Amino acid sequence: MLALSRKKNEAIVINNDIEITVLEVKGDQVKIGISAPKEVPIYRKEVYIQIQEANKASVDADGMEALKNLFG
Repeated sequence: MLALSRKKNEAIVINNDIEITVLEVKGDQVKIGISAPKEVPIYRKEVYIQIQEANKASVDADGMEALKNLFG
C-alpha cells in the first residue's frame, strides 16, 4: 500500500486517467472527489463487499442445482 499525505485541494493521479482530490477535511472525516472515465466502476468498499457476497450467493450449490434442472 502506498500512503501519501495530501492537503485540501491537493490530488493524486492513478494510471494517467484517474484523479483523486481532497475536497474537505473535518475532524476525522475526509471528503474526496474522484474523476475517472465512465467505464471505471467506483464503489465504497462496504458496497463492493456486498456486491461480491451477492455474486457468490447467486452461484451457490442450490443455484447450480437449479441451473442443472433448468437445462436438463
